[in-house]
Order: sequence, then C-alpha cells, then structure tokens
Amino acid sequence: MDARPVFRFAPSPNGELHLGHAFSALVAHDMAKQAGGRFLLRIEDIDIGRCRPEFETQILEDLAWLGLEWEEPVRRQSEHFETYREAVAKLETMGLLYTCFATRKEIAEAVAKKGPHALDPEGAPLYPGLYRGLDAHRIESLKASGAPHALRIDMARAIEAAREMTGESISFLEIAGDGSSSERPQADPGRWGDAVIARKDVPTSYHLAVVVDDGLQGVTHVVRGQDLYAATDIHRLLQILLELPEPAYHHHRLIFDDKGQKLAKSRKDESLKALREAGASPSKIRRMVGLEG
Repeated sequence: MDARPVFRFAPSPNGELHLGHAFSALVAHDMAKQAGGRFLLRIEDIDIGRCRPEFETQILEDLAWLGLEWEEPVRRQSEHFETYREAVAKLETMGLLYTCFATRKEIAEAVAKKGPHALDPEGAPLYPGLYRGLDAHRIESLKASGAPHALRIDMARAIEAAREMTGESISFLEIAGDGSSSERPQADPGRWGDAVIARKDVPTSYHLAVVVDDGLQGVTHVVRGQDLYAATDIHRLLQILLELPEPAYHHHRLIFDDKGQKLAKSRKDESLKALREAGASPSKIRRMVGLEG
C-alpha cells in the first residue's frame, strides 16, 4: 500500500484558468513535492450546463506548460454521478435530508418579509425553512407534477448526528504551507443553514462531490484558497456523517487584481493562455504570484 501523502488540484472547466488558479495549483504541486507525495488532477464538472470540453483541454495545456505533472487517469466528476447518489442515499437513510421545492423567487420573497436576515458564507440569505417538514403525500404529488426540487440537509439534525458519532465538537486540521505548524479550529457548519446537497437534475452539490471524491481518492492534504475556508465547515460535517477519512487543510492567500479584487473567471480576468501568448514564461508566472523572487 502506498503510504505517501496525496495532494490534488481540482479546477472546474467553465472558463479559462487565471493567475489565481496558477498559484493554487503551483502551491499544491510544490507541497506535494516537498512532502514526497502524490499529486492528482481532478476535473470538477458537475455543472454540465456551463462546463465545456475546450476549457478542460485548455486546463490540461496550461498546467503542463507550468511544469506540473499529475497521475493518470484524471477523475472527472460527471462520470461518477452514481457514486454521489449512493452518498445521498446514505444521508437520506440517516434522516438528514428533506425535499425542498422552493424557487429562488419564493426564497427571496420569504426572506424579504422577515426583514433583516442572516447570510451564509457566500453572501446568500440563509434558507428560511420553506417546505421543511412536508408530508410524504405532498412531496410525491409535487414530484409527479414535475416541480423542480432539491435535497437539503437538515443542518441542526446533521450537527447533532455528527457530534453523537464522534463524541466531540466538529473541528478540522489546518496546516502551514511549509508544514511547520498546525492548529485545530472549530468548524461552524451551522452558518451554512440547510444547504443544498443534491438537485433533481444533478444528483450532487459541490460540497458533497468534493468530500466523496477526496475520500475515494485517498486525498490526505487539501490545498485551496482562503475563499473556501468556510466551506471546510460543511465538508468536515459531511466527512463525519459519511464516515470518510479526514484530510489536513491548507488555505492559502488569494491573488488580487490592481483594484484589490479577487481574480475571477466571471469577470474574465486575464487568462494564463493570454499571458503565455503575450510571451510570459512559467518562471514569470511564478514571480507574478510571489513564488519566486
């Protein structure tokens, strides 16, 4: 059995990689090398409506150009929906999921009526509990009508179940990039509210697919940006409930543009492809993200 630590980089092929992605990939790859570990590439393409084969091809070209090497075969989430369904079924058997038919409009209207409201870590209003406690007959009737729906986690029940399983509070292991120090912060999955775990059209969510994949691939070290720090709360919760191994986490700094905004695909920030075509070298990319002097 290969006991080496396992690191991974897991981009979504819904746009071109930018400097922020390059930094995250390089940090993970460098940490894997320093630890004498393995490095995996995973394509997170559950959003089949936005993900494109041409973006995946570009991702592979960009990472190879940067000098990264990864194990084959590359895992593509869209090829493993049945695996995620099995994880969902386990949570359903535990009585931790419920069917929700609320539309975004319904949620927005319900939240507006309540006045000031709490937000989840992504800035969205916490789900106000619509359709929680719906009886089985009503659920089947709405499903038969073709109503769009999702499966949400009953967060209060899930936290209670996780604490009963471990006998302790929920926490995670956060390590320094050089491995010189570690700490164990308390996780707060409750701030996510009753998060969506799966949908009618896609049998998983980002949160579920990530923890299932990390567990199945034996990932021991999750290296990602500070913008995903809060996601670790719900990921640790799901790992406990699904009885998956606990990895160590390193949440690195983010790369910002000259206006102080985090780089984002949605704003079409300058891509690695464009930088390469403009004459940048892999060494220059490392300098641009502060990995070389």
